[in-house]
Amino acid sequence: MPPAAIATALSCLLLLVGCGGSSDGSGADGGPEEGKTLEELWRAPGDDVSVVAGTLTHEPGDVRVSFIVVDAEGAPVVIPTARLLVARSLEAEPFLETTAQLERIGVPGGAEADATHLYVAHLELPEAGTYWILAEPEGGREIQALGNVVVRDSDPVPSAGQPAPASETPTLASAGGDAASITTRVPPDESLLRYSVAESLRARVPFVVTFSTPKFCSSRTCGPVVDVVEEVARRFEGRDVRFIHVEVFEDNDPAKGYNRWMREWRLETEPWTFVVGADGRILERYEGAVSVRELETALDDLASAG
Repeated sequence: MPPAAIATALSCLLLLVGCGGSSDGSGADGGPEEGKTLEELWRAPGDDVSVVAGTLTHEPGDVRVSFIVVDAEGAPVVIPTARLLVARSLEAEPFLETTAQLERIGVPGGAEADATHLYVAHLELPEAGTYWILAEPEGGREIQALGNVVVRDSDPVPSAGQPAPASETPTLASAGGDAASITTRVPPDESLLRYSVAESLRARVPFVVTFSTPKFCSSRTCGPVVDVVEEVARRFEGRDVRFIHVEVFEDNDPAKGYNRWMREWRLETEPWTFVVGADGRILERYEGAVSVRELETALDDLASAG
């Protein structure tokens, strides 16, 4: 999201679907009722708003969805969990119910984003198509946030199980020690500039690579993403895992477009973060913001599997 205040953009999204307290609809506990369509549940008493999507690229299977919920006054909701209902259309009844967990964006004292938290849920969606979701934060004022998730048969971004592209990404050594030429973070994240992707693949060492630009991030989550990767790197110091940061623009200049490493990984948005195993295959991918907890859990699972 652009650097402008998030409430401005969110208000536009809210106007697309309407907001405010509707008075028709469901029972007192706010839960789904048999025979109710997703749209009817959305129009239950409370704030009827839209979700602000954090992910746009989804393939069939275990679909990671992230989003922000904003109330009718434009304030992001930071309640720990939200009930998430999924339907195949607004006119259909939900076929799936799960819980979305609130995740922190960034780390304390690190770069700031327009929102401090977002919700993350994993949905088992085996087929391509457009699915509608309804998020209901569990606690506080009643809010129903509506959105959709588009699942495509395939997308260009490397996914779990595929080999990681062997990109000769820049390092402090290749830059002659000039950290400012290969990172826009201030101060430079030198601990994430020691290794290239190609070198790590040749060494058969598991690694995390994040493609993000702290200075020019269009979604205002790139700076925090680099902070997250750096924090997890500190926690895994001494363990056989590498952590890599790659900037996204040619010569760190947005006017020149994405650099060759973004093109090699077929990335058309940023940020993206990948966990790659010792065999060179991608284990996890995260579009947009990723939390310390999510990334740490993925690496713990990697260690357990090894």
